Amino acid sequence: MKIQLSSGLGPKECRLAVAKLFDSLSKEYKDIKFISGRTDGNDCYSSVIFETDNDLSSLEGTIEWICKSPYRPHHKRKNWFVDVSVIRDEETIDESGEIKFERFHCGGNGGQNVNKVETGVRLIHIPTGITVTSTEERNQLQNRRKALDKLNKRLEEINYKIESKNKNNAWREHTKIVRGNPVRIYEGMNFARKM
Repeated sequence: MKIQLSSGLGPKECRLAVAKLFDSLSKEYKDIKFISGRTDGNDCYSSVIFETDNDLSSLEGTIEWICKSPYRPHHKRKNWFVDVSVIRDEETIDESGEIKFERFHCGGNGGQNVNKVETGVRLIHIPTGITVTSTEERNQLQNRRKALDKLNKRLEEINYKIESKNKNNAWREHTKIVRGNPVRIYEGMNFARKM
């Protein structure tokens, strides 16, 4: 399960709360693996993405931290909010999936060779149904290599689009923090869990 902690567009206190929440969850769930984070360089994070084998879907929502600002001592506000989102990534395509190979006669330049010998190649990527052909060369082996290159390029393009979409989904979650009705509440600089 992939989880994102986010301060949204909140002030530095919210970014400190993200760092404290990540530390607290890392102590509570020992298998947490840090994936990425956006930091301001002072042990504060605007977002942290991590993985765990535990089901943390019950944490999805808002976390509240009740504490006077350590950065602005005379500031009246003492409630700071962090968003917890489960990141549901689309799976990328396994490029090593089963490929069906077909050969066929093709016309065009090449004289009698292309008319008598099956030099054209068609590859079908079974998991996705993507089909590519190559008939440019007079040799079946060369056409097969070209078709494999075409297929790999198509699969890479699809995977790039999926990865971009996953990043956009994570950023969309980062900006949709909801204040109020917290799933958990922490208090003080020691980040003690209240609820």
